[in-house]
Amino acid sequence: MILCIEQHLFTIGDRFSILDTDGRTKYLAEGEIFTFGKKLHLYHASPDGEAGEECAFIAQELFCFRPHYTVELAEPAGTFTVIKEFEFFTQYYSVPERGWEITGDFFDHEYSVLENGHPIATVSKEWFTFGDCYKVECARDSDMTAVLCIALVIDCIEAAKK
Repeated sequence: MILCIEQHLFTIGDRFSILDTDGRTKYLAEGEIFTFGKKLHLYHASPDGEAGEECAFIAQELFCFRPHYTVELAEPAGTFTVIKEFEFFTQYYSVPERGWEITGDFFDHEYSVLENGHPIATVSKEWFTFGDCYKVECARDSDMTAVLCIALVIDCIEAAKK
């Protein structure tokens, strides 16, 4: 499955539309404002393109040495943590609960989600677009919501560095 995450410009708080290859809105992500730490809600899109049922909640954990974000999925129900790891001169992200590692070039938003060393998803930035746009390609449809949440977390962490 291939989806495209488009960031909305000129909004208060973070807003993203996630579109399929036909340009239909599949998910919407909206950030909370006036909170301590980043918080995002991921919603299934209704047929008219508005926010429907919530499918994930992302929250930044404060007071951690390394950036930590907790993701609560509605379906399949579960919680996992995305952690930015440092090892000598390399950096990567991990999802310990699922045994996933995310490696690649995070500055250019070109990275892969690996499970036991095998890629299960790739994220790449689309250049020459109005606002940030990321193409997310996932091998298993059942992992798409989790991979979208990981891409949103990495966008939040990398945007904070700018």
